[in-house]
Amino acid sequence: MKLSKSLYTRAIQCQKSLWLKKHNKDVLTPPNAAAQAIFENGNEVGDLACKLFPNGVEIPYLNTTFQDKINLTQEYINQGTQNIYEATFEFDGILIMIDILNIKDNSVIINEVKSSTQVKDIYLHDASIQYYVLNGLGYDVKKVNIIHINNEYVRDEELDINQLFSIVDVTYEVKELQANIKNNLEIFRKTLAKEDEPNIDIGTHCNDPYECDAKNYCWSHIPNYSIFDISRLKSQKKFELYKNGILEFSQIKDINSFSISQQIQIESERQNRTIINKEAIKEFVNSLSYPIYHLDFETFQQAIPEFKGVSPYSQIPFQYSLHIEHEDGRLEHKEFLALDGVDPREEISKRLVEDIPNDVTVLAYNMGFEKGVIRKLANLFEQYSHGLMAIHDNCKDLMIPFQNKDYYHPNMKGSYSIKYVLPSLVPEFENAYKELDLIHNGGEAMEAFANLSKIDDEELKQRYRDSLLEYCKLDTLAMVKILEKLKEYFDE
Repeated sequence: MKLSKSLYTRAIQCQKSLWLKKHNKDVLTPPNAAAQAIFENGNEVGDLACKLFPNGVEIPYLNTTFQDKINLTQEYINQGTQNIYEATFEFDGILIMIDILNIKDNSVIINEVKSSTQVKDIYLHDASIQYYVLNGLGYDVKKVNIIHINNEYVRDEELDINQLFSIVDVTYEVKELQANIKNNLEIFRKTLAKEDEPNIDIGTHCNDPYECDAKNYCWSHIPNYSIFDISRLKSQKKFELYKNGILEFSQIKDINSFSISQQIQIESERQNRTIINKEAIKEFVNSLSYPIYHLDFETFQQAIPEFKGVSPYSQIPFQYSLHIEHEDGRLEHKEFLALDGVDPREEISKRLVEDIPNDVTVLAYNMGFEKGVIRKLANLFEQYSHGLMAIHDNCKDLMIPFQNKDYYHPNMKGSYSIKYVLPSLVPEFENAYKELDLIHNGGEAMEAFANLSKIDDEELKQRYRDSLLEYCKLDTLAMVKILEKLKEYFDE
């Protein structure tokens, strides 16, 4: 049975996943929007990396069979082509497509392009099977490179691809792996030849190096809320409990082996009760002064930085919502959403210092994120630096009472994410995010804004902009409602 490099690396992670991919692929979870975005991003990075090796030819993917691709690759090699993108080969039943094949003096260099910022172990397995095929076909493989994004690069006016990419020589590591490949292939083929699904239990491999698309299927025997949801519990400890037959909180005998925070979660679930530390909540509420400016940012990332002064994958703020809560309960709302296709950072800095005075309490949920965004803006724009750092220094974190489990509800399921906290404290908001149009979470917001400039339909674009505004507005309204609920416990 034929294998590809993607099937080979899948089998490296889990042979059951390999078997399911070939024999029962309907149980696999299709890629969600976030996974699809990562895939598309990888394609963009791959296309740009080809410019490191100019004047090459690309083997077309569409409207060609794999045999066509193999034949065409050979034709280009025979013609003396120096650089071939998506060069295709087959040996020993293994089909590979090499991102960039560089041909020099009767030898070849394999270049595998990744959109990540480091060389991961799985990439070495990916490259090793490519080396195995080319070596088996009689090619002199001079070198194997992993090309990845250099996240220390800061863009100037023009994009410098030589600085954007890091080229890492992994030839030694790839050659070291060759000794195992034949044995691996034999094992994987035996697995594929079996009629019955491999009996492989769940484990840490389900999420390493990637979350497996068979996870929902393989984990179907695990309750929706189980020991795997205990917050800040190491994976090793979770699987120790699992192997000892402990899945439910009620089955845990030695509660003292867990941290205080974990004990609160376990006891809350066992007793189905809300645990409240009123003194701690009182102290937190007393640390706030009116008016309170509830602030939430939305940001997006670019592997290939589009704007000057931006590094790959740095958080670029494009939107904020601001609910201003007065002592008499009166609420004001202000918001900002950048135009698509332009650098939003200066305009959002200007608007922030206009909307937020220097001497007010600024409340964020997980303030470390907001403060990080503000610091970067302050470093970039001297004219707004004073006002921005005043906002930064006046920040308080609404997440603290929940992170510390001063308030803990069983429905929070070990999480202190606002998406769990909100419906636990304010049940009428349980479906608030689900009922929104188009945008329901931060990932969708990030992806929507990043793709706005690609939408030609003006009505659809406006619908997305309205949805972004409503989503971000809900985030800060949620903060208002959460604080309101905390104050009720404080007043009791």
